[in-house]
Amino acid sequence: LAPVALLRRVQQLRALVARERWLFGTAGILLAAPFATWITSLRFTSVASSTALVATQPAWAALMARSRGAVIGRTAWFGIAAAVIAAALLTGIDVRLSSRALEGDLLALVGAVFAAGYVTTGAAVRRTVDTTTYTSLCYTTTAVTLVVVCLIGHQRLAGYSGADWLRIVALTAGAQLLGHSVFNRVLKTTSATVVSLSILFEVPGATIIAAIALHQPVHASAVPAALLLLGGLALVIRSGTRAMPAE
Repeated sequence: LAPVALLRRVQQLRALVARERWLFGTAGILLAAPFATWITSLRFTSVASSTALVATQPAWAALMARSRGAVIGRTAWFGIAAAVIAAALLTGIDVRLSSRALEGDLLALVGAVFAAGYVTTGAAVRRTVDTTTYTSLCYTTTAVTLVVVCLIGHQRLAGYSGADWLRIVALTAGAQLLGHSVFNRVLKTTSATVVSLSILFEVPGATIIAAIALHQPVHASAVPAALLLLGGLALVIRSGTRAMPAE
């Protein structure tokens, strides 16, 4: 994305003011945090639980909007309460199934909070900056931040198998460029409510793929909690809190 921005968005890059640069840096660092926490959570807990818990992002974004003075309606508060209760139930079920699951669930929840901070910051800068400029600068900041974290933590950055590199390329091209970036793009023409609700389909989609590809069974006891969580998040999103951005 950087070469495209340098070739086609030079004027906008030069016109960025100090506040926009600060927001770019903050958004990039906040985006790095969910990658570092949520992806790591998959080592400890199931794909279904991790995806469901990180999907609580809209609830945290609504609470952040409330801290900045936004008015949150009764429906949204019911949704937030339902999502929090469901997250607690889901975590409790996981802990009974695996002693390591609690660590993974907490990492996923931390990732959701950081993701909410990222979209809140990103929504502010997207008012004046187009998608190409935003994604190129934000993703670059995220990449540099994660490289520094990996070097400090002595994480291995090479020596992976060809199959693993193919998976990394697929994640980059699919989930990041075609997924994440498309969400940022369509926010200019599509309601944030519609975009946010569409993101919730990641939970059943990832659960089905994990059951088939990774042989991770879905425990019957977790289904009601997951449905309650998705229902609560749908209430939050459809409540129409204007200050609550979407990814």
